[in-house]
Amino acid sequence: MANRAAQLAGVLQACIKRNPKPSRAHAKAAHARVLAGGLAADTFLLNRLVELYSLSGLPRDALRAFRTLPHPNAYSYNAALSAASRAGDLDAARTLLDEMPEPNVVSWNTVISALARSERAGEALGLYEGMLREGLVPTHFTLASVLSACGSMAALEDGRRCHGLVVKVGLEENLFVENALLGMYTKCGSVGDAVRLFDRMARPNEVSFTAMMGGLAQTGSVDDALRLFARMCRSGVRVDPVAVSSVLGSCAQAGASEFNVLRAFQLGQCIHALIVRKGYGADQHVGNSLIDMYTKCMQMDEAVKVFDSLPSVSIVSWNILITGFGQAGSYEKALEVLNMMVESGSEPNEVTYSNMLASCIKARDVPSARAMFDNISRPTLTTWNTLLSGYCQEELHQETIELFRKMQHQNVQPDRTTLAMILSSCSRLGNLNLGAQVHSASIRLLLHNDMFVASGLVDMYAKCGQISIARSIFNRMTERDVVCWNSMISGLAIHSFNKEAFDFFKQMRQNGMMPTSSSYATMINSCARLPSVPQGRQIHAQVAKDGYDQNVYVGSALIDMYAKCGNMDDARLSFDSMVTKNIVAWNEMIHGYAQNGFGEKAVELFEYMLTTEQRPDSVTFIAVLTGCSHSGLVDEAIAFFNSMKSTYRITPLAEHYTCLIDGLGRAGRLVEVEALIEQMPYKDDPIVWEVLLAACAVHHNAELGECAAQHLFHLDPKNPSPYVLLSNIYASLGRHGDASGIRALMISRGVVKGRGYSWIDHKDDVRAFMVADDLQKDSGESKMFSNQESAAGVTEVHQKETCAG
Repeated sequence: MANRAAQLAGVLQACIKRNPKPSRAHAKAAHARVLAGGLAADTFLLNRLVELYSLSGLPRDALRAFRTLPHPNAYSYNAALSAASRAGDLDAARTLLDEMPEPNVVSWNTVISALARSERAGEALGLYEGMLREGLVPTHFTLASVLSACGSMAALEDGRRCHGLVVKVGLEENLFVENALLGMYTKCGSVGDAVRLFDRMARPNEVSFTAMMGGLAQTGSVDDALRLFARMCRSGVRVDPVAVSSVLGSCAQAGASEFNVLRAFQLGQCIHALIVRKGYGADQHVGNSLIDMYTKCMQMDEAVKVFDSLPSVSIVSWNILITGFGQAGSYEKALEVLNMMVESGSEPNEVTYSNMLASCIKARDVPSARAMFDNISRPTLTTWNTLLSGYCQEELHQETIELFRKMQHQNVQPDRTTLAMILSSCSRLGNLNLGAQVHSASIRLLLHNDMFVASGLVDMYAKCGQISIARSIFNRMTERDVVCWNSMISGLAIHSFNKEAFDFFKQMRQNGMMPTSSSYATMINSCARLPSVPQGRQIHAQVAKDGYDQNVYVGSALIDMYAKCGNMDDARLSFDSMVTKNIVAWNEMIHGYAQNGFGEKAVELFEYMLTTEQRPDSVTFIAVLTGCSHSGLVDEAIAFFNSMKSTYRITPLAEHYTCLIDGLGRAGRLVEVEALIEQMPYKDDPIVWEVLLAACAVHHNAELGECAAQHLFHLDPKNPSPYVLLSNIYASLGRHGDASGIRALMISRGVVKGRGYSWIDHKDDVRAFMVADDLQKDSGESKMFSNQESAAGVTEVHQKETCAG
């Protein structure tokens, strides 16, 4: 039996030597012979069988055969380790290594190499350190695998320690190790170390040149890469399709940066010329690399020429071209290529639809992006995030949340990008409940301390009025960027915690964080809400110092702040100093004139704007109509109102009708008001009727006033204004009984008239007074309070005390 086993083992070994990739049928037949002959206990024979199974692409069968061995030796384990590695079953490989009584260098190398090739590079490094602790000397194969792992992790210091061991064991001139070192240094971004190593190499081959050119191109040294490529061609080093594809990939990466795109394109053209000379143009992999390089360098015409020259194109070729047009912003062209692909008989895959989806998002065509998304049977997380980002950038926050719900139902685990986008939508919608759920999910996923997610949480809680929670999260953050500071400041400002907003702004500067245009716009808007000119001027001075005085958003905020503070001269100075004015700046200036009683100046500025390239929008007409209303320019208001639709194709909104009704009402042209209300489509808007009622109060028109009041009683039952105004109309006409009846009706319905407040600057602070209060009152009973406190009542004062604590 021993002779038969040895004989069969010899046959199997000869078979392996003759054919390194034996067929699966031969392996199965050999195993059947082993079993039929009762030879399954022979270790030498079973070792050959395990090896045969592994080489024939049946690693699972190889492992099963190994497990039948009664007395496996080191060779048996190494064959099984090789089979497990080929199968990608790295856990099984680790288990086998741990089982080995005395693993040798080959055993360690097999597992380290398999881990390094996978996404488990950290484990590869850990195993390598374990091997050194066992006293084993690494081979060139070990060191090359470990250096590859260091490169994939960008673990430069570990790579340098490995380089030291390379020198110690005398492998510094081994070409295989030298190339691994080059790859590690370039992947870690340490191109200086790579260049020094390359210059010391005695005989660099095509792998060496390719790695070095790739590193230079990726770090922006494209000119050096060009020179190295010329040197490679002169040196007679063999340039094969794999090498040129690799260099083209580096050019493509360099071309993705706008600073290197021209030089990357020039290097790519040189390589293209070499490809033509070498006759590699028909190679599909090379062709795809060329198309990719040209698309990344934004040379779409050249990419199309290469695509058309290929003797056959794969789905990869189509996908690269579609992606290129999408990245170039040519969504229609990308769609045209997709249609050509379908017509040619090629079936789009999920990558195709994902690329088209990204193209749609870049073109801001969200409906088409959703259609592409729905064609993908199993969207990846990146695909979900791409569509979510499209909804977010188009301010479609409800749709963002609905898509996130669908994502949850399909058990797709979100990442930091997903959570940050959903938190942004919750913030915009004021959806505190969902925001809190996302917070809980971030804790479960251990992402709540991620700066990106934590900033989103701060913004969401702050915008939803939960200042104490936002502040608690903010204080726990170990690292904060300017977005996080802005979120906290903005949340405080929006909810009238103006003093705290200013304190945070000061802290931000003290922490070395430079304010952005958003920071300044928020603080300026806070000054406008108070309103406080002295604090506004302080911020304005810092704006100028930091060079944001020409930012259109900051400039518009300054105009708004000065206008709300009644300082129109400074508002106009800010407006005139802006080199570039957007529609917001024009609107703020016109609106400022209108609100401060300078109707003629509002009209004058509006008419001047019409002589520029800036077209008015809906908000512009609200501003100019307000100016006309407040200054008695009724005929002008009518003319502007009529021009909205006829000249500018802007459909008047309720606000436009309200402004015109206000102007007509102030002028006593109530018959025209009635006619205008009769024809307008916004009869259910309470503000329209309140404006009419106010005009009736001025002109003592009880009949029309009663009509307006009745509409308001129905549309806005808790509003005290219609009761007060109608009562005043009756009183002015001597109908005191009717006036008393209206007041009684107001009381019976539980309608309460709110108290008025006035705001003034006082001793470097902003103070608020209830109506009839006195600045001289200094006792504990005084109703005066500073801007730390809320004019809205005890609840907000308590919230502010909580926030301050």
